[in-house]
Amino acid sequence: MTRDLIVRGFDDKVHTDLGKIAKQKGVSINSIVKDAVDKWLKQKQEILKKHHLIIYSDDKDMLRLLKSMDRLANESDLFKSFCGGPSSPYTEFLSKMKWYNGTIMPYYYSNNIQNGKKQDQQNHERQMPIQKDLMKYCGNVMTNIANNANNKQLCCMDFLINDVAKNSLKQALTIEEAYDNGRLSGLMYCTYKTDNLLNSEIKNIIELFQMHDQVFILKDDEVYKLHITKENVHKLFLN
Repeated sequence: MTRDLIVRGFDDKVHTDLGKIAKQKGVSINSIVKDAVDKWLKQKQEILKKHHLIIYSDDKDMLRLLKSMDRLANESDLFKSFCGGPSSPYTEFLSKMKWYNGTIMPYYYSNNIQNGKKQDQQNHERQMPIQKDLMKYCGNVMTNIANNANNKQLCCMDFLINDVAKNSLKQALTIEEAYDNGRLSGLMYCTYKTDNLLNSEIKNIIELFQMHDQVFILKDDEVYKLHITKENVHKLFLN
């Protein structure tokens, strides 16, 4: 049984333009609209599991982005959540914006990350147990967020991973790989400050990029998308 569908905002110009396309294609306007609705419904029914990377260097840039993301997440009815250090400016900001804080206390890293580095150096012979503890902690944080999402898709900002990278990008890659193999429903944004990447090996940075669906870089109030493709050496000599 078919039903009439009233589309608000479908003005005369849009109707005329659509009519021209329909005539060229030899189909009706109704069939074009129905096809568009069917495609939209199919996309919405698919479970969205995106894993993105955001690189930034300035706290003000990130706070501006978070303000915009808060508005967009509200419009999309996503479960707004985050994890990160208790003294982070993002924790304070997102808490005020009523994002769910999935961070488990006590926080794995102390407020002074240097203390964590010193402890790691003193216990370098016990690196594997430390890695296991970190993996368990990060897994518990993700589970905590998922259990409180009320079956909504996530919009999650991960600032915890930046603290992991401060100590060891390799450890961060291990955490990233674990999440990539068991993604949650929705949008996961892993945030890294440039200071924690610029002194790293290229192979680790490329691996980090490849684990994410898209890579974004913040500059002031602008967002740039970075495209990474593997090329042959001869491309260096082509226009």
